[in-house]
Amino acid sequence: MFIKDKNTEMKVKNNVDKVVIYTFLMVFGLFSGTINAQCAMCRAALTSEGNAKQAAAVNDGIVYLMVIPYILVAGIGYAIYRMKKKKTS
Repeated sequence: MFIKDKNTEMKVKNNVDKVVIYTFLMVFGLFSGTINAQCAMCRAALTSEGNAKQAAAVNDGIVYLMVIPYILVAGIGYAIYRMKKKKTS
């Protein structure tokens, strides 16, 4: 695809960026509802006592602890992306 105008080129790039971000968010949203992050040992220990509420709380805690590093890496990646974008502009 040949683009002669700089404004058109920026619009195309912005649209591609938006499509990538929306696709990522949609995929993340679809799979986040089915996460079951309990290890086998935790599951066996918590379900043997018959306390489902405590098992659910431990499962939520594991998911919470798992998400934090991904958010940090995404933030650092976004900061690097912004710095590179600013240098090219």
